[in-house]
Amino acid sequence: MSATPDDQRPARVRPSMRSWADIAVIAALSIIGMVGLTTSFAEPLYLVAGIGGIVVGTGAALLGHLLRWPVVTTVLAAIVAYFLLGSALAMPNEAIAFVLPSLQTLSGLAVGAVFGWADLVTLRAPVELPYYVTAVPYVSGWLVSLVSVTLALRWLPGRGGALRAAVVLAGPLVLYVVGVLLGTEQPYLAGVRGVAFAAIALIWMSRRRRDSARVASAANEAVRRRRVVGTAVVVGAAVLLGGGGGYLLAPPADARYVLRDEIQPPLESLDYPSPLAGFRIYTKDLDQTDLFTVDGLSEGQRVRIATMDSYNGVIWDVAGAEESSDGSGEFSLVGRSVPVPATAEDGVPTHLDVTVSWYDDVWLPDIGYTTDFGLDRRALADLRYNDSTGTAVLTTGVTDGRSYSLDALVPQPPSDADLADVPVASLQLAPVENVPDIVTAKALEFSGAATTPIDKLRNIETALKTGGYLSHGTASDSAPSRAGHGADRITELLTLDPMVGDQEQYASAFALMARSLDYPARVVMGFAPDVPAEGGPVTVTGDDVTAWVEVAFDGIGWVSFDPTPDDTDVPQSQVPKPQTEPQPQVRQPPRAENEQEDLVNPTDVEDDDKDDESPFVLPAWVIAVGLSVLIPLAIILIPLLIVTLAKRRRERRRRAAATGDGRVAGAWDEMLDRYAELGYPIPEKLTRPLTAVKLEAEISAVGDGTLVALAHRADAAVFSGREISDAVADEVWTEAMAAAAVAEAATTRLRRIRSRYTLRSIGDRYRRLLRRAERDTARRGSDPDRTDARRGDRP
Repeated sequence: MSATPDDQRPARVRPSMRSWADIAVIAALSIIGMVGLTTSFAEPLYLVAGIGGIVVGTGAALLGHLLRWPVVTTVLAAIVAYFLLGSALAMPNEAIAFVLPSLQTLSGLAVGAVFGWADLVTLRAPVELPYYVTAVPYVSGWLVSLVSVTLALRWLPGRGGALRAAVVLAGPLVLYVVGVLLGTEQPYLAGVRGVAFAAIALIWMSRRRRDSARVASAANEAVRRRRVVGTAVVVGAAVLLGGGGGYLLAPPADARYVLRDEIQPPLESLDYPSPLAGFRIYTKDLDQTDLFTVDGLSEGQRVRIATMDSYNGVIWDVAGAEESSDGSGEFSLVGRSVPVPATAEDGVPTHLDVTVSWYDDVWLPDIGYTTDFGLDRRALADLRYNDSTGTAVLTTGVTDGRSYSLDALVPQPPSDADLADVPVASLQLAPVENVPDIVTAKALEFSGAATTPIDKLRNIETALKTGGYLSHGTASDSAPSRAGHGADRITELLTLDPMVGDQEQYASAFALMARSLDYPARVVMGFAPDVPAEGGPVTVTGDDVTAWVEVAFDGIGWVSFDPTPDDTDVPQSQVPKPQTEPQPQVRQPPRAENEQEDLVNPTDVEDDDKDDESPFVLPAWVIAVGLSVLIPLAIILIPLLIVTLAKRRRERRRRAAATGDGRVAGAWDEMLDRYAELGYPIPEKLTRPLTAVKLEAEISAVGDGTLVALAHRADAAVFSGREISDAVADEVWTEAMAAAAVAEAATTRLRRIRSRYTLRSIGDRYRRLLRRAERDTARRGSDPDRTDARRGDRP
């Protein structure tokens, strides 16, 4: 069989004006959904990528339609366009000359389409890195526009009703939902975008109805006007109900369901050893080694390495993401600009330039709370930052030769007078375990009779500084000092007289004492170089290493304490003798359940009882899902309920007419109203028999003279002048409702559904009644007062 020549193949017509309108609506709705990602990205480049993906997908669908390509060829062409144009639209900084694809952009477009979703919900918003994350809006817009426009061009023309139009809108609707789920707790113009999306979708679907072309071409201006008014009423009701319901029923921002709140960040800080465990390496092996040079420090400022708030009886460590409840263990990928805690916003702006020489670790030296990292783009991709502790980690390591800069806010320390009446902050930090009992005893002893948190902490700080001596355990020190800060070393520090140790032991002991008093405390390790008063570059050596303690105060932030003594000359008569036998580590054994119960005070029991009696609270996702279902149901069901109640009231009023002839006339009028609501044309200015003839010709299902007979019975009841019994009136009502039911069953389901929302026949009914009253009066030639009396309270 020979192939069919191209000129004999059925050619596709060019897109009509209606198809171009469909494409415009799809693009507009897709952009509205794409804008929902604004709070997730740090730069507007994401919107360029998203709109670019919409243009690329739409162009591929149009090209396949115009060139009569099959679907498979169209999809292949769209994939090629995705990679060719994606470099310039989504990743211009990595592209050759900002336009041409490179190996990095091609791999980024592929990796971002698959793994960018996970990065977008696990990284801290606003997201700036990795570079391929902009592939997420690009591939989203590309895929939605490709599928939706293809359906609009090949599936809707000639057959497109409201149902098919709704299927085409599924793509932009999915894009809108994705913008919500991948966003943050603070939505971007949620009300405006939701109302605009709903209004455009409803208007477009109303224009895509099967009979819209017939109505548009009809000469009856009144029909077109009623359709426009009806569409405006539906859209207005949807906007008012949706907007009002969203304003009144929407949950607060912190209860908004977004995926990033349900997924843990990818970095686990416990993968890296505690820097405090290597404290003595700096004091013994690197004490004269130049680690790095820093320019911009002021006198008295210290460089931070790491912040540790978890203790297990052996070491202080950075809490893991699953252990910390207040974010102290969560390290996130950030861009150049990072957020800062509210308590640090009034800090002193500081700019540092750092050049690394011998320092070799993953913990990046910084200060205060960094607001901007001056790292190259590749290094930024490996940077993880914890804005709660001000700690930065460079996963590839901070090695010799690296230079970087940073801008930070350094909080100013408050005075003790400012903290006199300030309680400690209510924070839930990672737990401390296996703490020696002597820590609690010494905390109570050293704090003395103080009543405020700041006085207790200052008393403990003073007792450690004045009652102990500083020794790093080197040959030049006057007293031996064992390294470590486990439970046995802290016990040794607090039991020997005098106390001997360095910042590692004193900071650890002070932090454990503060935690035993239920104060939120953490240990900070860093460097405290001598900075000249005139400033300038400072070379940091291992001898500058130090550790201190920070305690959080309510509304103030973290306040520093330095419990390490300055005196290094231990009196010879008080030099502790070295132990001749190694002592086992003293570990706090796990407490039995009965001991835990004994430690619970009445206040804890009362709090537990109150917690048990607290009412059940629905999860936020349940509320979000419920609202997403209830609001559309309300938009659909509330107008239906209003119209149904109005129709029932109309029928009850007609059935309850004061006279029998009034009830018979009401049955006829009710039947005509139901016909009109089903969309059947009702003749005007005709008698009941002539109207019945016209209707039977229009509605074949109720033929055989049924309506004509019913019309004559109604005329006989109205014009005979005799009393009509209730039985006759009920019989007429039964026949009239049966005829209306037959006509309803004979029509389409869509017209039946539409009739339940239609009230346009009410105005026609009053006009018909007025004209019929004039006609009845003229035909009977009777007194109008007598007619009104016989008719009773008919409207």
